[in-house]
Amino acid sequence: MSGQLEGKVALVTGAVRRNGRAIALALAREGADVVINTRRSRDEAEKVRAEIERIGRKSLACVADITDENAVRRMFDEVAARFGRVDILVNNAADRGNVPFAEMTTAEWRHILDIVLDGSFFCARAAIPYMLKNGWGRIVNVSGVGHHAPSYIGRVHVSTAKAGVEGFTRGLASEYAKHNITVNCVSPGRIGGERSASSGELSDSGMVPPVGHMGVSEDIAGAVHFLCLPGSGFITGHTLHVNGGQFLP
Repeated sequence: MSGQLEGKVALVTGAVRRNGRAIALALAREGADVVINTRRSRDEAEKVRAEIERIGRKSLACVADITDENAVRRMFDEVAARFGRVDILVNNAADRGNVPFAEMTTAEWRHILDIVLDGSFFCARAAIPYMLKNGWGRIVNVSGVGHHAPSYIGRVHVSTAKAGVEGFTRGLASEYAKHNITVNCVSPGRIGGERSASSGELSDSGMVPPVGHMGVSEDIAGAVHFLCLPGSGFITGHTLHVNGGQFLP
């Protein structure tokens, strides 16, 4: 890493494990101070904070439910009090769960959309004033391959939310391009390793991508890291697919 994000402050939602943790560490290695957001996993967030501080960067663990706009406001107030700025926002937080569409409750539908769409909206709305003040910003939203590849069953709510995130990315990118704020999306494919309890089991259909192996969280972190660099300023409104050839746009 070359320290290209020295002096920048990044906030990563859902940053205590897997892709979120890997993203937070990658940005810290590039020189950014990093805010670790989690909905309730304070102990895990503190572990990631300690990892970042061992790298030599400052870090802050924030427990905040991003579906609550008041909680998001308080989180950004805490970040402002500690760092005085926000330069990079990675909207990574998500939930999954598998449920057949005909059995899906309104609460299950809303739960996913609240986290993925409303959470991204609340966080971006809170972050952009800081980016406008600084004259520079990077927002990276995380979607997924599920609404592009027909191998995920029982996830209509997740596919809908992730498709919405890609539309949100394009709209936000168009509105803020002239302000030196880029907004892009990373769409992960099948990532190996330990999965959360809500993720369910991967189906056998299309289990291994054409490259011959599952991805790792560092693959996603590498894509997000690239889109946050100063040299990526001519890329905005783009969805970068990181899936080993599982889906070819």
